[in-house]
Amino acid sequence: MTLEKLVEQFALNVAAQTDAIFRGDAKTGNKHARKYGAAVDKLLARGNTGRDALLVLLKHERMDVRVMAAAHLLRYRTSEAKAVLEEAAKGKGLVPFEAGQALKRWEEGTWALDPE
Repeated sequence: MTLEKLVEQFALNVAAQTDAIFRGDAKTGNKHARKYGAAVDKLLARGNTGRDALLVLLKHERMDVRVMAAAHLLRYRTSEAKAVLEEAAKGKGLVPFEAGQALKRWEEGTWALDPE
């Protein structure tokens, strides 16, 4: 699968997971989480080329997609990723909470979404 398709799969499934959670459909949400997880694993397996492909999502129209991409890019592009997470964390609700948790884990040194 091309890098672009993997990025598309990541974004579509992050959005679908969020939508499922808001509907109270955990089973469908988990299915989409596995799919975006598989896509990001394939991107990260390609090294910095895969990480660079994911960067486009830091400007995605949906906050949930931006936050999830930023959470995975913290080690690689720290300043850009932190800026996205900090902006999102200012809000209220599930996605701002997730952004705040990613930042908290980063500051604690327990973040491990893309270890070296």
